Amino acid sequence: MSTQTPPDRILVVDDDPTVAEVVTGYLRRAGHVVEQAADGPAALDSARKQWPDLVVLDLMLPGIDGLEVCRRLRATAPVPVIMLTARGDEDDRIAGLELGADDYVTKPFSPRELVLRVESVLRRSRGAAEGPPAAARTPLRGGGLTLDPQTRRATKNGGELTLTLREFDLLAHFLTHPGAAHTREELVRDVWGWDFGDLSTVTVHVRRLRGKIENDPGRPELIRTVWGVGYRFEAEPDAGTAASAVDSVDAASAVEER
Repeated sequence: MSTQTPPDRILVVDDDPTVAEVVTGYLRRAGHVVEQAADGPAALDSARKQWPDLVVLDLMLPGIDGLEVCRRLRATAPVPVIMLTARGDEDDRIAGLELGADDYVTKPFSPRELVLRVESVLRRSRGAAEGPPAAARTPLRGGGLTLDPQTRRATKNGGELTLTLREFDLLAHFLTHPGAAHTREELVRDVWGWDFGDLSTVTVHVRRLRGKIENDPGRPELIRTVWGVGYRFEAEPDAGTAASAVDSVDAASAVEER
């Protein structure tokens, strides 16, 4: 007898009742169970009562702002988060991604696009929970790193690494294709599963990943910048060889790259 998978529970957090109602309506029509919260404390209280499968989170909230809500949620468990931001809030978007948010959508936005983003993030989250197919369960190794796709564990020289869902998937992609140059468009498609989207999320996640796997994130030897293209993973970095000068300024040049 087959069992039907229960619908995903999504928490929508926005103090604008019109935005919240429109988003909630579209998500419910897509088959999701949706709860609403109008401020930071209410969002955290709702999550404590019943943990959501995904949070759609406005950054500009009364009581506790969205960045702090995201920080507290991620400190409890790695719940997927999609942020809603105003078009000019570049610093807040970057800060949210650095806290581990999975995606962001700028206001004004298409509700249909938001639903597509939600479905994309949920697919990735379910895939991580279910584990990879049998053909993709072999541990990945390179540059002193070991990733086990089945247990979602990552180590560097035997030491445990704490990676978010996207960071793990991005590093797995690099380890699967050592020496290959990847454009940001390719990474968005192959790792995030998007056919559209702001490429700055790739830049931010590469910077975060370098901070966790490089001996010196300012002079990366594993994830190299390929000028005018994107990134390349060096499975066997040259000991003592300084990275290209463009690597050391990659994080600082994120705005230009976008």
